[in-house]
This record gives sequence, C-alpha cells and structure tokens, in this order.
Amino acid sequence: MSKKTMEFKAELKELLHLIINSLYSHKDIFLRELISNSADAIDKIRFDSLTHNELLEGDEEWKIKIIADKEKATLTISDNGIGMLIDEITDQLGTIAKSGTKNFVESLKKTNSNDYPDLIGQFGVGFYASFMVADKVTVISRRAGDRNNGVRWESDGKGEFSVEQVEKDKRGTDVILKLKDDCKNYLEEWEIRSIVKKYSDYVEHPVVMDVEREVPKPGEEDKEPPKQKREKKIVEETLNDRKAIWLKSKNEVTEEEYHKFYKHISRDWEDPLKVIHYNVEGRQEFKVLLYIPKKRSLDLFYKDLRNGLALYVRRIFIMDNCEKLIPEYMRFIKGVVDSSDLPLNVSREILQQDYQLENIKKNITTKVLNTLKDMKEKEYDKYCDFYKEFGVMIKEGTHIDFENKDKLQDLLLYESTKTENGKYTTFKDYVTNMPSDQKEIYYIIGDNRQHIEQSPYLEVFKEKGYEVLLMTDPIDGWVMSNMMEYNKKNFKAIDKGDVDVDKKAKKEKEKKEKEYKDLLEFMKNKLSNVKEVRLSTRLTDSACCLVADEYAMGAYMERVMRSLNQEVSKTERILELNPNHPLIELMQKLFEKDKNNSNIVIYAEMLYEQALLAEGSKIENQLLFTKRLNELMVKECSSLVQE
Repeated sequence: MSKKTMEFKAELKELLHLIINSLYSHKDIFLRELISNSADAIDKIRFDSLTHNELLEGDEEWKIKIIADKEKATLTISDNGIGMLIDEITDQLGTIAKSGTKNFVESLKKTNSNDYPDLIGQFGVGFYASFMVADKVTVISRRAGDRNNGVRWESDGKGEFSVEQVEKDKRGTDVILKLKDDCKNYLEEWEIRSIVKKYSDYVEHPVVMDVEREVPKPGEEDKEPPKQKREKKIVEETLNDRKAIWLKSKNEVTEEEYHKFYKHISRDWEDPLKVIHYNVEGRQEFKVLLYIPKKRSLDLFYKDLRNGLALYVRRIFIMDNCEKLIPEYMRFIKGVVDSSDLPLNVSREILQQDYQLENIKKNITTKVLNTLKDMKEKEYDKYCDFYKEFGVMIKEGTHIDFENKDKLQDLLLYESTKTENGKYTTFKDYVTNMPSDQKEIYYIIGDNRQHIEQSPYLEVFKEKGYEVLLMTDPIDGWVMSNMMEYNKKNFKAIDKGDVDVDKKAKKEKEKKEKEYKDLLEFMKNKLSNVKEVRLSTRLTDSACCLVADEYAMGAYMERVMRSLNQEVSKTERILELNPNHPLIELMQKLFEKDKNNSNIVIYAEMLYEQALLAEGSKIENQLLFTKRLNELMVKECSSLVQE
C-alpha cells in the first residue's frame, strides 16, 4: 500500500489544539500516557496468547523501552505488545477520543469473560498528549501474528495524518516523537527517570532504557576500582520499581515493607502508629493502604496546605493530595488509593462522576473511624498517644461531619474533675457514672487544668460530687457550640446561664432575692459593663463570679477569637453574688444602713474586677484596682495595730 494522507475524522483542528494545549496541566504527562498505552498493549497480548500461543512469536520478555536520541532529537517509546493492523491504527489514531482499549474491553464483556486483564487506557486521547512536546509523531506498529503487515502512522498534529504499510521485524508498537526545541530536556536521562519514577513506578511491566555505565573487566568484579577509569558500556536498566505493595495481600507484606513505604510517601523518619490495608470488591473495586502517623507534622494547620491521598488507577499515578478521597479533618492520614474502575475524563487528571469518589471517601472514612474505635477499645494507651497528637482533628470532625457525629463523639477524650492529671474519661463513661439525680453533662472550657480547677464555677459541683469535664483546647468552644447532647443527655457549660444543681440552695436563693433586691438593682445601675446582677446557686466559697447567657459566647472563646485577630463584640456578663458570703452579707447591711455610702460603689466595682480575674480576663484599669486593694489593706492593718 502506498502512502496515504487523510484528515482526522474529528476534523476540527480546534479540538486537537485544545487537547494539545489545554487538556493537561503538565507536559510530563505525555510520557505517562504513552507508557500506559504500552502497558495496555502488553496486557492484551498476554490475554490473547492464553488461547492463541502463536501470537507470542517466541518472545515473552515483556518490557517497555525508552530510547533517547539526542542527535536526532527523538524520543521513542517501544513495546512488544499486541500491535495494530493498518485499519486499526487508521481508526484508532485517526479519530480523536476513540480508544482501542475501550473497544477491547467492551468486546470481552460481550463474551462474558470474567478474567480479562485490568487495563488502564479507557480514556481515548492520552496518545495526543504527545503533541504537547513533539512537532511530529510517528507510530510504527505490527500486529502480533501478522508478520508481513507493519504500518507507519505519522502526523504533525495540525489536522492531517499519513498511513502506509512498512516492514517491521518484531510485533509491537514504536512511538517516535520529534521533540520541539523547548522540550529537548526530555532526552536527558535524569528527566526520564524522574517522570517514570513519579508516574509509572508501579506499572507491572519493566520500563527500561539503555544507559552508559562504567563496568569492571572480567575477573575484577570483587576488586577495588582501579585509579584509572573503568571501561564504559551501554547497559539496559529498569527504571520502575514495579512493587505496588498495596496490591498485595496483607499476609504477603512485612512490617518492614509497610514502614519503608510509609517513610517514602510521608517523608517521616518515624514508623507509623497504625497501618490500614484493605481491598473493596463488588460494584466498585479499589485498594487502600493508609497510615496513621505517630506525630503530627508542623504544617498540619497551614491554611494553604493541600491534603489528601495519592490516587492511582490500575497502578498508574493520577494525582497527589486528592482531597476528594478523605474528609478534611482526617488530613493527618497518609496513603494511597488504587481504583480498578474509576472513570476519568479525557486527561486522566480531572476526575468525573463525583458519586464514585464520594463512595470511596465514605468507605475510607468508615474504615478509619472503625480502626480508631478498635484501637481505643483494645489498645487504649496507643489510642491516647494518637489522641494527644490528633484529638483536635477528631473534634473538628464532630463539628462538620454530621453523618459520623455519633462515632466521632465516642472517640473524644477529656480530663475531668474525677480523673488524675493527664488521664481521660469519655462521654460514655461519664454518662455511666452519673448519679441518678444528675440530668446534664457538665463541662467548663479554660486555658489549662490548673486554672480551671481554681475556678469558682466548680464549687457547687464539687460539693454535690458531680463530675465536670475540663476542656482546655482552643477548639473546644467551637466544637461544643454544635454538640447539643450525648445519649439523650444535654451538655451544659457551668459558666453559662442558670444552674439547677442544688435544690436547697435554689430555695434559699429565692428567699433572699427579696432581701437583696434593692442592692442588686443598685449595683446593676452602677456597673456599666454588666447586663444583670443576681444571686448565685453555683457559689459556695467565693463571693462572686461572672457568667454568660446560656447561648452567648463565653469569656474563654472571646479571648481565643481575639487572639486570632477576629472581631468579637464584647458581650455583657451577668454578675452573680454568693448571698451566704460574709462580704456580700456585710455589703447588704451597709446598704440598708446608708444607701449613699460611697464605699458600696467601690466594693461593687472591686467585686466585678475580681470576677474578671477569676474568669481569666484582664482588668481595664489595673492601677485603680491595685490602689483600692492597697487602701483596704492599709485600713485592715491599721485596725489590727490599734488593737
């Protein structure tokens, strides 16, 4: 057959221009695509040869060879796969977005075959990525078993291609790229190695290249290298590792292999805390290898940090940091997902059919949560180590992952008034240990345990023997704003709203409210920063405290938000007084004796200021507070001296 020139069947040049210039985000992708096509071709002949052994032609040494010719500025990707007939090459390479592999799979489906090979090239236009780096692409191919009918296909990617019959000694396909002037870096050994390592390291078949190396002379293999240079020879080296450990069964992978691969993908020097390795089969098939690190990385909370798992489709690397595979709060997880049937669009880089990705994400999320639950129940000390590093992530999840909120709540750990310093309890244990008359789950948020334990808010709860959860993480206020109940028990912040803990104290307060009514009103009018002044049932020893409304932002959260440079409108607090405290009783007597006594205003302001200190806030006029305190001390000392 003489050389014949034809137009692409999808004859719009704009379409090819789009594919070449816009479809792929990185030019390196062209080599991944050609290697993938070659791997497909080898898989096809391996499958066909099961019933037609003559197709092998005595050659079963499968490989994909890369040949860089700097003099001719050509890069060749050669395989000994199934090859193509002239009609096939015209049809498959002459029609944009028509995939021979896809047709092959479809034909096998019609035969009800269940063991056809996993093929990666069901995408149609990967071959055309070649024109991103090449002025001209030549394809020389011969179909296995058809020794006399080689074919050459050639195009400059501008709308036409030529095809003719040629002789070719061996079956398979050679793709020859005449590289553009600005793409000759792809002829360099280091460049080829890095691309193969990144995208095709786990391709099943060897990707090889001839390289120049110094070799010892015969008989000198075990000797020290001589001072003079050794002889240089061309040797064929395999560029890809081919060992995708996630494709193996768990019993085939050693702990050392798991740890080595973890360090490779995470750049962590420590071994992982936990390995999660499993396969999913059925309507959707994928393999998952995940790692839980021992320590959180320093960049875990960077705003612009990209998180996610590495995505492969049948061993071929698609992308790093695939955020759609795992929820954001699990961004500490490292690992890979390899899908057998995930459909991609024409570039392999842009994922489509989000529902399949969402199914994978749900599966992985459930698996990780179940693993953490199992670790908490069976390896509690290890789980505590995990929680100290990543507990904040679990808390984050309770606020955004409503579907798994119950599971996440059961993973939370908190110190409490009944745990030793550094020890934890859970919501489940808290509810189990609640006295029969306790109706709510009590908690308080603060800077640290030491500060919280000195808080006046705890007084009545200590007296009643009620456990209070001590929350000391800046995220806790945000988390608890969305956590309404656990096991039908409401959460209650002990520094907000009213507390109904001691019925006796409540009755006593109601009796004294009439007695203290005028004093409370007087103090409210004199203290411009408080919303209300009222008697308290939560205080047993302290004279006063500041509380927020039930659904208002607490003092601690206000401080956290301001530390993050967030604008927060200051909420007016409620000043609560302990009617049984000697100071409050004396103030009441002084007020009854002389309502215009100037000391009453000073005492009221000082009570408010000490309540600010107790909640961890700053006093606006510290100098005035100190002056007043000193004056009171002078009076006390004077009275003692006069005695």
